[in-house]
This record gives sequence, structure tokens and C-alpha cells, in this order.
Amino acid sequence: MKPGETFSFWQLVGKTTEAKGYIEGMQLAMGEVKTGIGGGICQLANLLYWMALHTPLIVTERHHHSFDPFPDSGRTLPFGSGASVFYNYIDLRFYNPTSHSFQIKVWVTNKHLKGAIFANEEMSCSYHIEEKDHQFLKRDGKNYRQNEIWRKTIDKITGQMLKEELLIKNFSEVKYPVPLSPELP
Repeated sequence: MKPGETFSFWQLVGKTTEAKGYIEGMQLAMGEVKTGIGGGICQLANLLYWMALHTPLIVTERHHHSFDPFPDSGRTLPFGSGASVFYNYIDLRFYNPTSHSFQIKVWVTNKHLKGAIFANEEMSCSYHIEEKDHQFLKRDGKNYRQNEIWRKTIDKITGQMLKEELLIKNFSEVKYPVPLSPELP
């Protein structure tokens, strides 16, 4: 990504079709877990979004999943820090407002999807993501989960925090049993 450019997930990936080698996988749609060609592609969008949060790139389009289908067992990233994509309607986009160029690399190991973002010059700041105010709630007989995702911008030389910003406020229905919580007002 050169300065001033915008990354678009669907512009890069295109439609996920069987002819292009995509297979059936899990899709989250309309409050249900289904299967379909290209299912699971959100895992790539999740990774790209998580990596972008650790850079000065500005996320201009990001959608969250409409519900939380699975408990946290094995989850390595905070709840709600992923990105939902649906071809030609729901995209993941980020913009490069800097004078630097960035290169995104992703690869697959035997067990994991991995990635990294490289810049053509050393960045003066680092970015740290943290979850705050996480809780499960019950409303009208349904379980919900909420949290906030915050980013701290840290000067690499001084170690001082330059900025702290709220990135995401999540509120989603939970589709699995959760600990008892009080009713919301």
C-alpha cells in the first residue's frame, strides 16, 4: 500500500467460487452457523483487521459479526476484534494516510493462518490493543456479550503513550451457555 492508497479485501480476493479453488466452510449469516463455498474466509479478514490495528493505517470500513457463536476456549484475540465480510456488500477497507509504504504478507502453516505488515521505514510508534469493560448480560431471556477495544499509541523512543482511543464498542447476542448475569435496565 503506497501513501494515499486504500486496501479493499474484496478487491484483492474477489468472489469466492468453486472454480477458483474455494471449498465449503463455516459461514455466519442471519444469526446462524451455515456452510457455503468460501466459508471461513472471515478468518483472513480477521487477521488483516487485527494487523491493521497495529499500524497507523486507518480502517475505513469494518463490520463485526452479528452474534458470538463460540465460547472463548482457544480464542487468542479479544472478543469482537474480528471483521465480517460478505462478497460485494460487506468489505474490509483501510487507508494509508502516511508517507510510508506498507506490504502485507500472509501465509498458512500446518495449523495456523499467519501474517505480518512491513513498512519501508522504521515506524516511530507502536500500537497496543486491549480489551476493556467485558461482560455477559441477559436481556429478554437472551444472552449478550459486550466489551470495548482500545488502542494505545506508544512512542518507541520514550515509551510514552501519545494517544489512547476507543476503536470498537461491541454488543452481540451469544449463542452458547454463559454465566448468569443481571438483567439490563
